[in-house]
Amino acid sequence: MTIDRHDIQATAPADGLGCHAGAEMQAAARAAGNAEVLDRYAADYPQGPHDKPQSMCPAFGSLRVGLRMRRVATVLSGSACCVYGLTFVSHFYGARRSVGYVPFNSETLVTGKLFEDIRDAVHELADPDRYDAVVVTNLCVPTASGVPLKLLPSEINGVRIVGIDVPGFGVPTHAEAKDVLAGAMLKYAREEIMAGPVQAPAQGKSDRPTVALLGEMFPADPMMIGAMLAPMGLAAGPVVPCREWRELYAALDCGVVAAIHPFYTAAIREFQAAGRGVVGSAPVGLDGTMGWLNSIGEAFGIPALQVNAAQNAFGPAIKAALAANPVKGRITLSGYEGSELLVARLLIESGAEVPYVGTACAKSDWSAEDRDWLEAKGCVVKFRASLEDDLAAMEAFAPDLAIGTTPVVQKAKAAGIPGLYFTNLISARPLMGPAGAGSLAQVVNAAIAGREKMAGMKAFFEGVGEGDTAGIWEGAPNLRPDFRAIHQKKLDKAAKAAKAEEMI
Repeated sequence: MTIDRHDIQATAPADGLGCHAGAEMQAAARAAGNAEVLDRYAADYPQGPHDKPQSMCPAFGSLRVGLRMRRVATVLSGSACCVYGLTFVSHFYGARRSVGYVPFNSETLVTGKLFEDIRDAVHELADPDRYDAVVVTNLCVPTASGVPLKLLPSEINGVRIVGIDVPGFGVPTHAEAKDVLAGAMLKYAREEIMAGPVQAPAQGKSDRPTVALLGEMFPADPMMIGAMLAPMGLAAGPVVPCREWRELYAALDCGVVAAIHPFYTAAIREFQAAGRGVVGSAPVGLDGTMGWLNSIGEAFGIPALQVNAAQNAFGPAIKAALAANPVKGRITLSGYEGSELLVARLLIESGAEVPYVGTACAKSDWSAEDRDWLEAKGCVVKFRASLEDDLAAMEAFAPDLAIGTTPVVQKAKAAGIPGLYFTNLISARPLMGPAGAGSLAQVVNAAIAGREKMAGMKAFFEGVGEGDTAGIWEGAPNLRPDFRAIHQKKLDKAAKAAKAEEMI
């Protein structure tokens, strides 16, 4: 079956709007029977100043989680343009697996045939020799139209079926969309555990109590955390989101879950339902590591001497790494990965001045310790920060370096301020323990040192591509100040008329 642009535009009252039309899509989804899902998302992921995402499509987060899991098939249901964009960016970020797609047109959406098509596709995919699970994701239009994934079978031929709604008008960031799928999988796995015996982890069960790690991290970080836990007689458990289904059982079998990334609301709810305690923050920098190890020790009831042994084993190395890799300069930091506060802590302990941290994620109990530490250091912490917040902070604090999202970095460089893209250049580095203590200095100091070069480039290209010179020209643009004056008179006249109407 194929669809074209005209089919998409005619699909339903909700179609043609997309995640950029938050209020309209919300109303359509509630009218279609999805109020319960939206109410849960509103509680888990409270909105910020905007009712629509300011970053990439949030569904990229859940798509990424599914594509990184072994023996898991992923199916999308949504407008063709949305699916194209999501598959493109997923392969851009290294996915080496096909993404299933169930297309629709106005007839199949309105008559309910789309749900039947999804059900048929799931039955076709459910091969236990190839898959442990099939994940089906509704994007904006199917969610707003009430396509009921909850009516899909929970399993087919022994293959688990996990249906989720990830609309841009209900899930604010792609980071939180990771939680939508991680939470749904943990819920399914927890119910399997309650029903009877389940598979052991492929690498076997740990002989020590484990700490499950919540949040995607640089591959070396879980190993470093495991080394720091060893003196306390503990081990690092699986990282959630997991890489295969049976790791979900091992994660739920932990003694405590560490909310390294604090926005995993749905996942934490499942851990708490399984009776597991939660510890916030992370072992970053000296203060962060000492405090985190102490919190883990308290959660497990470990004697103070053992906790001190772990702290003493790694504290001097972290202190030495920070001293050997100083960062000098004023830095504003923002992003939508959820680890922004941790990076800010590490930069401050490395010697940098960080007056502002913005994160697109919401405030939570598990980020409180990091927030308090940063505010005590004179840092303004902004949760659910908008692009406008981040740009205003950069303008107000005039940093030596702006770390942020693509539009923030673009604006910084246009102003002659060095900029680093948070996702590719900062979060893709180790942050934990001694390895993390010196990991940021080289790239950050190199960027700050390039400020003079940035100023030279700004002066050289001053005015190019702006105002009358915007676009592509052969020679100088043809300026018509007479036309501009006439048009300005029309604008002034219209403004006066509008003001006169307000006074009536």
